[in-house]
Amino acid sequence: MHISKINPTTTAAWKNLEKHFKKVQHVAMKDLFAQNPNRAKDFTIRWEDFYVDFSKNRITDETFRLLLQLADEVHLKEAIQAYFSGEKINETENRAVLHTALRASGNADVKVDGVHIMPEVISVKEKIKHFTEAIVSGKQKGFTNKAFTDVVNIGVGGSDLGPAMAVEALQYYKNHLITHFVSNVDGDHIQDIINKINPETTLFIVVSKSFTTQETISNAKTIKDWFLSREFGAKQEDIAKHFVAVSANIEKAKVFGINPTNIFPMWDWVGGRFSLWSAVGLSISLAVGNDHFEKLLQGANKMDIHFKTEAFKSNIPVILALLGVWYTNFYQTESEAVIPYSQYLDKFVAYLQQGVMESNGKGVDRNGKPVNYQTGSIIWGGPGTNAQHAFFQLIHQGTKLIPTDFIGFVQSLHGNKGHHDKLMSNFFAQTEALLNGKNITEVDGNEAVIPFKVFEGNKPTNSILIKKLTPESLGKLIAMYEHKIFVQGIIWNIFSFDQFGVELGKKLAGNILNDLKEGAFVNHDASTSELLKYYVNLTK
Repeated sequence: MHISKINPTTTAAWKNLEKHFKKVQHVAMKDLFAQNPNRAKDFTIRWEDFYVDFSKNRITDETFRLLLQLADEVHLKEAIQAYFSGEKINETENRAVLHTALRASGNADVKVDGVHIMPEVISVKEKIKHFTEAIVSGKQKGFTNKAFTDVVNIGVGGSDLGPAMAVEALQYYKNHLITHFVSNVDGDHIQDIINKINPETTLFIVVSKSFTTQETISNAKTIKDWFLSREFGAKQEDIAKHFVAVSANIEKAKVFGINPTNIFPMWDWVGGRFSLWSAVGLSISLAVGNDHFEKLLQGANKMDIHFKTEAFKSNIPVILALLGVWYTNFYQTESEAVIPYSQYLDKFVAYLQQGVMESNGKGVDRNGKPVNYQTGSIIWGGPGTNAQHAFFQLIHQGTKLIPTDFIGFVQSLHGNKGHHDKLMSNFFAQTEALLNGKNITEVDGNEAVIPFKVFEGNKPTNSILIKKLTPESLGKLIAMYEHKIFVQGIIWNIFSFDQFGVELGKKLAGNILNDLKEGAFVNHDASTSELLKYYVNLTK
C-alpha cells in the first residue's frame, strides 16, 4: 500500500473549497449558531474521556463535507494503512515510521523488511521496567553504595523535549527521584545542573542515536570529567555504575565507559521527535514509575486505534488537521496558538513546536517539486491564564487571524475546586469572547475610547476538554497531535519524517568552531566574518 503523491490543489475538493471560500470567508459564526440550534452537538466529538468541540470554527456543513472529500481524494485512508503497516513512508531516508509500534499491544503484527519487530520492542520495554524498578527501589546503587536521588537526562531535540515535557506534565505522579534535563550546549546551563547534584547519588542518561551529537556528547564529557574529578574519588570503572546510554552506537557508548548491559537501543524507524515512547523515555519511567510510563503508552495506543479505525467525520486528529488546512491554505493564516489550562503542561507547546515545524516545515513536495501552496504552521502559546495576560491582546484585537486550541481538564489533580473553577471559567470565557466579541453598541465609556474597546469576535477556537490529566490522557493528547501532523503532511503532499533543514547550520557550526580555534576567518560572508572577529576580540 503506497502513499499517493497528489498535489492537493489539483483535486476537485480543493477547487470546490476555493469557490466555497469566496462565499463564506466572511461568515459570522454567531449567525451559524443562530441558524442551527444543534450546531454545538453536530460539531462535537465525545470519545472516551475526551470532549472535542470544534463548533466555534468558520465552517459550514458544506465546508466540512468538502474537507472530508479532500481527505478522500488524497487517499488518506490508504496512507494511514501504510503508516501503521511498516511501509517505508519516510522515502528520503528509506525508513519506516513506526513510533506507533512502541505503544502497540504485544500481539500486534508489525514488520519492518519482513521481520516482526514486536518481540524486540517488548524486550526493551521489559528492560526499561526492570532497570526502573532497580533504581527506584534503591536496589541498584552508586559507586559509594548509596541509593540514587537524582537523574540527569543528557540529550537534545527529541531526546530532550519529549521526556522533559512528559516528566513536567506528570509531576503529580512523580516519585522521590529528582529529574534534571541538560540539552543546550550552553556551559552555564550545564554548570547550573552540576551545582545541584551529588555525583555519588546521581544517575546520568546519555541519549544520542549516533553517540556523536555535538551538544549531547560535549555535555556528557563535561559531566564525566566532573564525575571523575579528584575530589569525589570516582574511578573510570565507576562510570559504568552511574552512566547509561540510549543509542544505536554501542561501540562508542562502550568507549565512553558505559556497561553494554546499560545501553538501551534506538531504531531508525523511530524519528527523534516521536521517540519519547521508546527507551528515550527512560527518564519518564524513572521519574513516575514504570506503571505510569506504561499507562502513557497505553493512552497513545488508544488514540492510535481511534485514528486508524474511526470514520473521518468523527475522527479527532483528522478533523483537527482538516481545520488547520482550511485556515492555512484558504484564510492564509500563518500560525496556530495552543493554550493548555494547566501549569503542568508548561512545556507542551515547545514540544509541539518541534513536532509540527520540524515535520511539516517543508517547501518541496513528495515528487521533489517546489510547492505552490502554504505548508506547515507556526506553533506558539503557553499556559492559561498566564497567556491571557501576555499575548491574548493580539488574538482578540490584533490584525492577524490566529486559530487557537484550548486544552482543559474537568477535574483538578489536588482537588482545589475553588481554584479550578476560576481556572476553567477563564477557559470557557475566552472561547466565548473570541466567538462573540463586543460590538460598538455594547461598549461603555467615553465616546473617544469606544473604538478601542470593540472586539471583532468571530475568532476560531477548538475546545479540547479532558476528564483529568493522567498518564493515559497525556498519551492520548500527544498522539492526537502526532496524527494531526501526519494527516496534514499527506494532504500537503510532503515528507513529514525527515528533517534535512536542521543539518546545514550544524555543519557550518563545526566549520566555525575550527575557525575559532585557529583564529582564521575565511570563506564567510562579510557580516559573519565581522561578527566572529568581534567575538574573538572580546574573549581574548
